[in-house]
Amino acid sequence: MAERPDELAALIGDGALVAMPPDYSMPAMEVIRCLIRKKSKGLRLLGVPVLGLGADLLIGAGCVAEVESSAVSLGEAGLAPRFTDAVEKNLLKVTDATCPAIHTALQATEKGVPFMPLRGVLGSDLVGNRNDWKVAENPFSENDKILLIPAISPDIALFHARWADEAGNVWVGRRRELATIAHAAVKTFVTYEELRKGDMLEDELLAPGVVSSIYVSATAQAQRGAWPLGVADLYGIDDAHLALYARLAKTREGFQRYLDDFVFTPKKNSSPASSPA
Repeated sequence: MAERPDELAALIGDGALVAMPPDYSMPAMEVIRCLIRKKSKGLRLLGVPVLGLGADLLIGAGCVAEVESSAVSLGEAGLAPRFTDAVEKNLLKVTDATCPAIHTALQATEKGVPFMPLRGVLGSDLVGNRNDWKVAENPFSENDKILLIPAISPDIALFHARWADEAGNVWVGRRRELATIAHAAVKTFVTYEELRKGDMLEDELLAPGVVSSIYVSATAQAQRGAWPLGVADLYGIDDAHLALYARLAKTREGFQRYLDDFVFTPKKNSSPASSPA
């Protein structure tokens, strides 16, 4: 078990396939900063189903070799500048996917089967560019094509949560994609805001939003651990900070300044009031 975010980061080896949620679904940003500080290398990122700020930071810091995602962006703050630069310079292997395909692949692992069928992607150019996806005949109907998506089992599921409890469970609320990656991954590492006494699975109101300790390998408390992204009903996304990042990260020099100010300088970490002009 881990007690601090840097101890979680230490458990993520170079080259690991790390499944990460989108910016609106509680990424473990403090662990991402720790991965940069420990100079991780060769990480393979899986967007569930898309990637955002955390991935852009890791890519810009040279920690990432491969990305599979439906998109990598900063949402309303615009393109992910370090991802864009890495792709243009051919520094990164990118595998295009779609949101339903990624969820289907994880659900296959969750259910213990080698693949699952999917229909909606058929007819797109993406199918022809994915040699690992197979078009087959529906065995229950004639002249009916179906797409088979192979299962994905990430080495690590990494995300943040509002609560963990003394039994080792974590609460993700309605963010069910977090439960899916926890079920599908070999190991699940979670940072959390607050520790609750007892066992949340015994609470009728909280239990539906709980990921059982069976699927949680290690947790660490990190107050404001999703910052500059948000946690519902606790703190919102720091839009001003995201805009600052988007502006600085357009250049290598600006990105390095951002790392110096907000990743390598502990006093500025996770502080919404510490944005330089």
